[in-house]
This record gives sequence, structure tokens and C-alpha cells, in this order.
Amino acid sequence: MPDPVYRAIPAWAEEDRPREKMLLKGKHALSDAELLAILLGKGTVGVSAVALAQDILASVDNSLYELGKRSVSELTRFRGIGDAKAITIAAALEIGRRRQMSDLRERPRVTSSRDAFNAIAPLLTDLHHEEFWVLLLNKASEVFSRERLSAGGMAGTVVDGKILFKTALDARAAAVIAVHNHPSGSLQPSQADIDLTRRLRKAGELLELPLLDHLIVSERGYYSFADEGML
Repeated sequence: MPDPVYRAIPAWAEEDRPREKMLLKGKHALSDAELLAILLGKGTVGVSAVALAQDILASVDNSLYELGKRSVSELTRFRGIGDAKAITIAAALEIGRRRQMSDLRERPRVTSSRDAFNAIAPLLTDLHHEEFWVLLLNKASEVFSRERLSAGGMAGTVVDGKILFKTALDARAAAVIAVHNHPSGSLQPSQADIDLTRRLRKAGELLELPLLDHLIVSERGYYSFADEGML
């Protein structure tokens, strides 16, 4: 049975309807649920689009990051969400992710491991497979490029140090930061990670192209070899 206090969105005061509210007050005035409701377009019998959006967000602890990891089939498990609505939600969240991945217009300056993490996290934290990237820095310690060197499976990926440093030398980088993700969420380096870091550090010293850090990133944060005295 529909909720007896349910009122369809058209019956709301104009300033409380998500679309009208955006026109009146701007996109920043809307809650996550209201923005999601606009994507949904409409709710289902007895449930407004906003209430449906609130239910969807509640299922992921109100985390847009977690929602972005849901597949289309997972989204269609909600009552009132068919393929079209699920695809719309997934597409919108993917656009948001790609916006964060777009070419660096402002070159972030790296003065700490946190700065390096912030420069790469959007690309890696919600992946279900492992990838290896390198941040290329100029003499001002600014990241001017982010390059993916390899992609693997759930358990790991292989990176060739020669390719890493060739990429850096071709771009005339002054320093590099290696980065890879752990889809499992673990931030503990494996022995292979430790051995690779040592090889990259030594190669960088020979080439006078220093490896400033090696980050392991996951949805739980990051591990810095430099911070831990492992470089």
C-alpha cells in the first residue's frame, strides 16, 4: 500500500522540487538524494523519486563513492529501478569519475605523500583490478602527467622498470612517484612490492631521476614507502 502521507513531487512547494530548486538556488543547494532524484526522473507507486533516491543512498551508507562501484544489475535490484534508470545513474557517476581523471589543467604541487595520493586517488580507488601508474614531476615538484604503465587482475600486475623510466625520460621529468592499487583494500606491501621499490630506487639513482615515493592505494587510504622509511 502507498504511504498514506506520500505526496508526489508535483504536489510539493515549487522551491522544494529538485528541478525547480536547482533553477532557483543552483546545483550546490541540492542534496545528494535530490540530485539522484533528478536522474531517476520519477519514483514508483507510493514512493517519490526523492524517497527512492534516499533508499538507494542508504543502502551504501550515503556514500557516492560506494554507489559508483555498483553495477547496472546491482542497481536494478531496487524496486522501481529498471535498466534505463540504472544505466542513467551509472553513466552519471562514471562522468563524475572521468572528470576527476581528465587532463591536469592545474599542476598539483607535491610536498607530501598526501599530495601525491590526492593527485592519483580518483583513478585507482574504485577499480576491481590492479593497475600500476607513475606520476611525473617537474623541477617545481608539480605533477604534470599521470601515466598508466600496466593493468592486471585482482591479485597483481607486472610493471617493467625500463618502461617506467623511459616514459619519464621521454617526458623530461625531474622526478617520479610510482603508484599501484590493491583492490583487496589491504595497504600492506607484498615482498614483490618491496623488491620492486628497491629496484626502481636504484635505477633512479643511476639515471639521476629520483623515485620520490611508491604509493599503494585502496579505498581505505594509502601506504607510502617514503613515509615508512622503505626508500
